[in-house]
Amino acid sequence: MSHSPTPLSELERRIAALQSALLGSSVDAALMLQNTDLFYFSGTIQQSYLFVPVEGSPILMSRKSFQRARSESTLPNLVQLSSPKEVPGLLSDHGHRNIRRLGLELDVLPVQHYLTLQKLFPTCELVDISHEIRTVRSVKSAYELDIIREAAKRSDAVFAHMSSILREGATEVETAGLLEAHARRLGHQGTVRMRLWGSEMFYGHLMAGEQAAVPSFLASPTGGEGLSPATAQGAGFHRIQRNQPILLDYVFAWKGYLADETRIFSIGSLDEELMRGHKAMVALEEELMQWVRPGVSGGSVYEKAMAWIHRREYADHFMGAEEQRIRFVGHGVGLELDEYPFIAAGQQALIQENMVVAVEPKLVFPGKGVVGIEDTFVVTDKGLVALTRFPQEVHAIQ
Repeated sequence: MSHSPTPLSELERRIAALQSALLGSSVDAALMLQNTDLFYFSGTIQQSYLFVPVEGSPILMSRKSFQRARSESTLPNLVQLSSPKEVPGLLSDHGHRNIRRLGLELDVLPVQHYLTLQKLFPTCELVDISHEIRTVRSVKSAYELDIIREAAKRSDAVFAHMSSILREGATEVETAGLLEAHARRLGHQGTVRMRLWGSEMFYGHLMAGEQAAVPSFLASPTGGEGLSPATAQGAGFHRIQRNQPILLDYVFAWKGYLADETRIFSIGSLDEELMRGHKAMVALEEELMQWVRPGVSGGSVYEKAMAWIHRREYADHFMGAEEQRIRFVGHGVGLELDEYPFIAAGQQALIQENMVVAVEPKLVFPGKGVVGIEDTFVVTDKGLVALTRFPQEVHAIQ
């Protein structure tokens, strides 16, 4: 195997944290199927069922490819599975015969799979443990932080390449293709995973001028028309012109982990309103770096940000325009782009040290474009420390 597997000590730490959360929820065991959760707790995304009892060792039951699962996962208990029907018997063979409450990823599990599990475990109460899983995953280990730091460095390198490929008259999608080819040379995995049902993204958004201000279905302040209604977001066939803001909001995915970053480019200068708005968003991010710290809620930080915005009379443009505005200013980042915590209206969960968050204050001006910024940070006891570090000013080429 050419790739280094997730160390067993790292998997054991994660599983112990989940077992503690299961004990607090009076759940006897967890059964996980989703790719991201499988990778986090077992080190492989091969087609498998991962069983984690509240006490004792986990069992990874793998179908396709079992050989790859065995080489990729450092868990000691791997069992070859031919059919889901074998799962209850395999668990019984390993001494798990009295499961009363079985936890599932009900936020992402297809109904068909749920109904199958109902038939396989007719005496079990099937309960949702998605919150417990996401809470465990939200606090990053030193091992994870090292990978995310590398993703952030490579993200900065992608942004540094942008000015060398920008040219007037090129289409957004042509420019995006050149930039994404560079990202692939740097090792970008291609896939950007999101947990929210129906959400998907290809690298991110590269859009110029008023196209960046076109709203979409995505839970994002920006959308864009995209190439067709089948995608309805991101780069399209529109040509890049002088004196318009060019939004580059890209995600770098490295060894599963993500870094999220936004910068504004232009060919020529931008008008005063846009420049003033961009500087305001850079200033707001500096405030957020102090406000987001362990022990505060995401909701309280969002309210501070909104008060700051209202004092500067940007409320009509902040994180969207008119009824299209979204009510957050940041989100967790890890194996997925929409992890805990959410720096959003009404969020009561407390920020913890070593969470990783993307903070993205942006202003949307219909008919003109988008300005603003986004960086990926790690939470420390003194506030946020930036992992993405490409210069924050508007990058103008002549």
